[in-house]
Amino acid sequence: MSRIKPYLRWVILGVTLFFLVKTLKDNWEQVLEIRISDSGWVSLGSALIVTIMAHVWSAIVWFGIIKEFHQKVNLRWAIRVYLLTNIAKYLPGNIWHFYSRINATKQVGVPLETAILSVLIEPLLMAAAALGVALVGSTQESWLIQFLCFLAVVSILHPRILNPVIKYLAKIKLKASKPDMKPVTELKLERYLIKPFVGEICFVLIRGVGFLLTILAFKSVELNDVFLIFSAFSLAWLLGLVVPGAPGGVGVFEVTALTLLEPKFSPGILLSAIAFYRLISVLAETFAAGLAWLEQKSKI
Repeated sequence: MSRIKPYLRWVILGVTLFFLVKTLKDNWEQVLEIRISDSGWVSLGSALIVTIMAHVWSAIVWFGIIKEFHQKVNLRWAIRVYLLTNIAKYLPGNIWHFYSRINATKQVGVPLETAILSVLIEPLLMAAAALGVALVGSTQESWLIQFLCFLAVVSILHPRILNPVIKYLAKIKLKASKPDMKPVTELKLERYLIKPFVGEICFVLIRGVGFLLTILAFKSVELNDVFLIFSAFSLAWLLGLVVPGAPGGVGVFEVTALTLLEPKFSPGILLSAIAFYRLISVLAETFAAGLAWLEQKSKI
């Protein structure tokens, strides 16, 4: 597996890109016929603003996770670090934004094991939140599997399971420390992370609103289809989060969203909406990182 793993990400990326290119080739004429109205551009602009707000909100949730371990960190610092490091997820490996956050958190005096846990817990909470939102609009055939996955992720976040992991990390740090150093204060999770979990559900819903606004720029949507769109978005976003070899979920998100929504919407509409949503996501993350960089520079 260690030999195959470096090539696996390229295989996944190649397959997803091939599927996207083939779909675009087969429906190119439909895409060319699509025109965006003035109200459509307003909808796309609103999607950009909403997506920026979602990333800021995600930074606040990460701040809340750190506070669960009784660490004294500043909210403005947490938002700035989160937004600045968010861009790094598009680098090959899809781990550099985590690594950068751990380093930044250590530099303000947060213990290493706490810094690692805050970064590891966040995507788990995101995954649980995405699965929870996806359950709302899932079909009867897939509901049971999604529900079981949801229960599995939620169970991992229980203190009875997380605390042994925390204890193990503390032991590793103690072994790596000098013999004359005093043992670190025992670190443990005192309660289930209800507030951060609800916060991540809000994050997924806000991102879903951005995706819905992007689709509305190209086509009106019936009320009954809104739940399907949120469910499909949540699953597509989740797979983009967890599938290896897809920095920022590029390719995986698009293919999944196309597959899940194609029965309801024409391929031309979907291709246009998904392509614009990817552009909006990148622009939102870049704009948010730029604002965080300007805020950092103004304090120097």
